[in-house]
Amino acid sequence: MVINIIFTLLGFLLMELAGWAIHKYLMHGILWKIHKTHHKPSRSFLESNDVFSLVFGGVSILLMWLGHGNFDFRFWIGIGISIYGFSYFVLHDLLIHKRVKGMKMPKNSILRGIYKAHQAHHSHNKKNGAVAFGLFLVPFKYFKTDKS
Repeated sequence: MVINIIFTLLGFLLMELAGWAIHKYLMHGILWKIHKTHHKPSRSFLESNDVFSLVFGGVSILLMWLGHGNFDFRFWIGIGISIYGFSYFVLHDLLIHKRVKGMKMPKNSILRGIYKAHQAHHSHNKKNGAVAFGLFLVPFKYFKTDKS
């Protein structure tokens, strides 16, 4: 039981780390042509960049399928990746980018820091020079409170 929770948390954490590296080195590198649709004002609910979600979701499903016979570590890592994907969808797509109208950013200081980091990432909408490539693991400076 405890080991399953550890593998689930590991899957979540590995997805954040892999996502950071893929985002920085591939999406803002050789895959920029696909990813740049995310850095432009959206004209529709779907964008070419959404293909990455399908790929990551496919990895999660594959791991769960490979490990489902005896619910081994692959299954639980796949569950962790799936939880990450759901969290990413809610936080990134719904709350930050408001892909569903009416969603408001919570006042929670952690979510506000994540939001500020993502805004900094999109501040110039170019391939090079972007900052804050992770979703949950972002530089501490974005969590500092604004003094008015």
